[in-house]
Amino acid sequence: MKSILLKVYLQPKSSKNEVMGLYRDGIKVKVTAPPVEGKANEALIRLLAKEFGISPSSIQIIKGLHSREKTLRISATLLDGLPDFSRKIP
Repeated sequence: MKSILLKVYLQPKSSKNEVMGLYRDGIKVKVTAPPVEGKANEALIRLLAKEFGISPSSIQIIKGLHSREKTLRISATLLDGLPDFSRKIP
């Protein structure tokens, strides 16, 4: 099983759930969920699992559980179909 580390800048309480693209040394993700009781983290994991086409259980927050800046470990047997996050956020 392969795994990658992904840095994410999370913006909770947004108007919609979306992956914005490259940001700093990772990606920026917006979710509608508030940063209360882990709801924003759960929304982040569900959104990225859908984008990557993998199970949510394959994504783990390993750093930044209570921060906007997070490091995720994504473990899956096939990571070949990763989405293209190459568009840059100004």
